[in-house]
Amino acid sequence: MKIGVAVDGNSGIDYLQRDSEIRVFRSHLLIEKEEYEDFIEISSDDFYKRLNENPDLDISTAQTSTGRILEMYEEMKANGYDELIIITISKELSGTYQNAVLAASMIDMDVHVYDSKSVSYVQAMMAIKAREMSKAGKTVEEIHEQLDYIRDHNHIYITVDTLKYLVKNGRLSNVAGAIGSLLKLKPLLEVNDEGKVKTVAKIRTTKKARKLLVEKLVEEVRGKDVITFLVYTNNRSDMENFKNQLEAQGIKDILLVPLTPVVGTHAGPGTMGVGYIER
Repeated sequence: MKIGVAVDGNSGIDYLQRDSEIRVFRSHLLIEKEEYEDFIEISSDDFYKRLNENPDLDISTAQTSTGRILEMYEEMKANGYDELIIITISKELSGTYQNAVLAASMIDMDVHVYDSKSVSYVQAMMAIKAREMSKAGKTVEEIHEQLDYIRDHNHIYITVDTLKYLVKNGRLSNVAGAIGSLLKLKPLLEVNDEGKVKTVAKIRTTKKARKLLVEKLVEEVRGKDVITFLVYTNNRSDMENFKNQLEAQGIKDILLVPLTPVVGTHAGPGTMGVGYIER
């Protein structure tokens, strides 16, 4: 039984070393009405540079179409895969999961669409593990158990420079956004167990939000064996300094990963994510 693995580009896996057999299906960016395929036609650095130069850039996103996902399934089937595991961004953050499920109903093979209930490096790690296990001859059930473990043993915190983008794109309730613009809050957010972006605390400065983030992270990972990751937008050097700050708190094995342009469209420049996955 040959099991194929695919993950959407919101995972940021394009920016990591990975097995070339992991298939990636990517969303599209619309910038001033011009369409770009995430990573292929526009890189993370290029995107944030443009957004920095023009904060009012007309940008929107489009998830991978059902037709394109179906094409990918057909290509994987033609390459000899008997079953597929498809790992998607949280269905609370995108319609990608639904499109992948719909495409699965259009092909005569077993396609298991898995809702990561997360985004970014958590998804990427799921795909990497699934591929390793598939190569080792593990069953779909065994791989699902590992994916469930990662899904249930991770946490991502987020700070944003402005709530404007999350509100505009419907990723956070408008009520929270109205309060944020009124008081110029720099809230601490999280991706919760349901895969939604929720406010953890309403804070007035980025410095205080980061301080609370460090306190919460240190407390949560104490005594655990974890992989920690920092997700950056247009603020890599700032994140390198933040990495040093975390290491001074005893947190090791910290990876720096870029937030893809499509996810960054919804979060905005200046966004920072910090998360961990228990081993």
